[in-house]
Amino acid sequence: MKKLTLADMGLVLPQDTLNNHPGVVCLANEERFTAAHFSEPLTTYATGWTDPENIWATIDAMFPGIQVSRRFEYKKKLNAKAFLSETDDIRAIGSPFKRVEYPGESATERTINKGLTVRLDRDDMTPGEEEATVGRLLARLGRNDLRRGVALVVAAATNSNKTWDTTAGKDPDQDVIADLITGGDARGISSNLVVYGESAWQKRALSHRAQDTAGGFASASLTPAQLAELLGVDGVLISRERYQSSASAKSKIVGAYVLMYFAQQNQSKDDASNVKRFWTPTESGRYRVYREEHAKFIDISVEHYSNIVIPSSLGVRMFTVS
Repeated sequence: MKKLTLADMGLVLPQDTLNNHPGVVCLANEERFTAAHFSEPLTTYATGWTDPENIWATIDAMFPGIQVSRRFEYKKKLNAKAFLSETDDIRAIGSPFKRVEYPGESATERTINKGLTVRLDRDDMTPGEEEATVGRLLARLGRNDLRRGVALVVAAATNSNKTWDTTAGKDPDQDVIADLITGGDARGISSNLVVYGESAWQKRALSHRAQDTAGGFASASLTPAQLAELLGVDGVLISRERYQSSASAKSKIVGAYVLMYFAQQNQSKDDASNVKRFWTPTESGRYRVYREEHAKFIDISVEHYSNIVIPSSLGVRMFTVS
């Protein structure tokens, strides 16, 4: 599978040349990330920062985090080995039990240093602007990682096109249930997460309402938790996050997709899961903030270390809904 680049995902930003214009967000220059410019107050603010868009909560739900060192090794499970079965597991007197093995392909990875910098002009600053800038950078870094993760799941998924409209007899939930079974048969473990883009979620509700039946109205009003119980999964998530896709337009990150896969929470780096988000803490926690003073400018930089991977694409399913 082609490795996604920043350009592929529309995340092209100017490099930090140490002479960028005020207010311009740029890719942080790693050379400026030194202890001399570390800001403990702003890092403390970042640690306690509340995300108004819940982007990081969405990331944690869709791509469960696993804390690792910068460079690490993990197992890509050989799926078939986990489901082997035999009838010769009976031990004869004086004989040992049959010996079996669970080999797995080892993969070496590393977490990637990600960060952004904003230059603030001292003549144009207001009280609290440095803290507000940290919040904006954290939200932007989260939006970038969410887009990366969604792009990886979409690339790994087996897609089916679905039309959820006012046609009589349409049952969007039955479509999802059938695909969850298909994905579970391929993986050996049922999917535990279904992610609806906002457009797909709306089309699901309108399709149910259009049936003009008691069952249709009841299905249309199900909450995500109630739908999760009906589908037999741990969680149903509705993604409403957007990003600036052009100078004059915004796009939904998940949009008209329905994503179905296995994302185990509280997992180890070797547990079976379709997606994993490896992350490494900085010296000060999950994020680290730097504040570099100049005569007329202040550069605020936020960094973190993470890497989203797809250890196995087995059973990853997706609908593109129209």
